[in-house]
Amino acid sequence: MSLGSAVAIAAGLVLLVAGAEALVRGASRLATALGISPLIIGLTVVAFGTSTPELAVGAQAALDGQTELAMGNVTGSNQFNMLGVLGVSALISVLLVRQKLVRRELPLLVGVSALVFVVALGGEIARWEGALLIIGLVAYTVWAILVERRGGESEEVEAEYEAEVSSGRSWHWSVNVVLVAAGLALLVLGSRWLVNGAVDIATDLGMSELLVGVTIVAIGTSLPELATSLVAAYRREGDIAVGNVVGSNLFNLLGVLGLSALLSPIGVPVSSQALNFQLPGLIVVSLLALGIFRTRMAIHRWEGVALLALYAVYLGYSIVEATGSASLGVVQVIAAVSVIGVGAAVMVTTRLDRQRLAAAGETPPSLGGD
Repeated sequence: MSLGSAVAIAAGLVLLVAGAEALVRGASRLATALGISPLIIGLTVVAFGTSTPELAVGAQAALDGQTELAMGNVTGSNQFNMLGVLGVSALISVLLVRQKLVRRELPLLVGVSALVFVVALGGEIARWEGALLIIGLVAYTVWAILVERRGGESEEVEAEYEAEVSSGRSWHWSVNVVLVAAGLALLVLGSRWLVNGAVDIATDLGMSELLVGVTIVAIGTSLPELATSLVAAYRREGDIAVGNVVGSNLFNLLGVLGLSALLSPIGVPVSSQALNFQLPGLIVVSLLALGIFRTRMAIHRWEGVALLALYAVYLGYSIVEATGSASLGVVQVIAAVSVIGVGAAVMVTTRLDRQRLAAAGETPPSLGGD
């Protein structure tokens, strides 16, 4: 392991933490100043900004003719976001979110994941289909902002949340814009240094490029999402922490895959591994996250542990599948049992929690209102 690679990884981590702190601070205060909820800021500015590494990787891969890398980076990053980022963030603090995200954005993510899977059934994502995905991203962004500006939470909730995110010194809006821009720049630069250093070390250790792509590239390009959500969780800004993940996954599916298909003369070919496991896995994980949040509009610590365990299973399955190991069948059984087990635990917890609330005379969470 070279000293330069180790220094690059350390410097990248420092930049990620600094960038995440600047981004969350600036975005939170901009949300209050502009009258837009932190949830929408997390779903758009923060989420799309932290997905810049995935966009850069996808675009470069498409231009270089390495379109399978673009697909692998999107599916791997989305799995890491939903399982790894949310899991670790929930260990820091319980991730409380408002019903808007559970009622609108999470079901939308399930739908978009299913849409991409259906499009990919033909064996590729054609250029015209990539254009439609990008149009869908633009339409979603406009829709989310319009819906948020038209409707809102109760005055009491909004006042409480505004007091929370605007606590501390009040800065001019231009300073907050600079903070957001600087935070995004630091996140992109930090992730690039970290990924480059990690790839160099992996190469020195004799790991194949495929394994490097499955592990380091997908995780490395998602480190901005991880850093941003961790800082938001520490500051107990659950809407930004979760909204960042959901928005990033939507951006990856619509924006990164869409741009990759547009830039590639042949579109984005879809391998059998992506069609049989990676893309269906995104639908399953999105449904699982939706089920978890229905419990009490939150992800609790034990659920965070379960998500991390599922990510370990996913990563192990991907590595075994990539290497063509004879133990693939055993890993498939473990993966299926793990998903079913966590899903059953969420269902039982939800039922018990609702019974407890009913016994106490409280109203269980509902998806029907704000």
